[in-house]
Amino acid sequence: MLSTILEMAPLALDTLAAVIPQDAAEKAAEAANKLAMSGNLGPGFGVGLAAGGAAIGAGIGIGQIGGQAGAGIARQPEAADTIKGNALLMAALVEGVALFAAVIALLLSFK
Repeated sequence: MLSTILEMAPLALDTLAAVIPQDAAEKAAEAANKLAMSGNLGPGFGVGLAAGGAAIGAGIGIGQIGGQAGAGIARQPEAADTIKGNALLMAALVEGVALFAAVIALLLSFK
């Protein structure tokens, strides 16, 4: 299975090359090939887990915010505007933390 993942990594990067600038695509392909050839896959798995954990955590957090905001609005409809504003602010903050975590994970992948 690991060999299949390593074989598919350059293909995925080639697919992304059409979307991202050429210099960035070349650097990413070089980094993937360097990681595959080095045999040290620990950092790659760690980066994937960190970015994935950040995305999952943000999804759970925003889901909780939305659910609790809906419950609060159902209990007190007259406070709907205040609840919506606070929920939107909290969702933006949670998403910002997740974005920082994903950026740090990507920075660590190229270190």
